[in-house]
Formats: sequence, structure tokens, C-alpha cells
Amino acid sequence: MIDKVFSAIFLPALMMVFFVRVTYSRLVSFILVVALIIVSAYNGYLHKWWLIIIEAASLTIGLFIVNQMKERRRKKDTS
Repeated sequence: MIDKVFSAIFLPALMMVFFVRVTYSRLVSFILVVALIIVSAYNGYLHKWWLIIIEAASLTIGLFIVNQMKERRRKKDTS
């Protein structure tokens, strides 16, 4: 159970950053990560509702990280 909690904390944020770097789109990355979370919940890998909440929070943190990366790049390009 501890492994599921750790993966719920870290993996959605890491996947969000990875998919943004691959697809160059925050929307496509968000849709891909949400689809992966839905599929894993549907297949029974997420047994508790609080694991889904942890994954959603991690996804939100991933979006925040991606927005910060984009803002830094925008400042770097205009300087």
C-alpha cells in the first residue's frame, strides 16, 4: 500500500512534466495524464478514493511546475 501512495504522490506530476516536454502542449499532457488516472482507477489499481485525491493533487502540482517552467522560458526569451 505504501508503494501506491508514493506513486500517487510523484508519478502524475512527473508524467505531466514529461508529456509537456514531449508534446509541447499543456492541454494534451493534462488529457493524457487524466486518461491514465481514469484507466488505472477503472482497472482496479486505485482501491481507495483518497488515492485518487492524492493523484489529483499531484497532477495540480505538475501543472504548477509546468506553468513555472513556461514562465521562466518566457522571461529568458524576452531578456
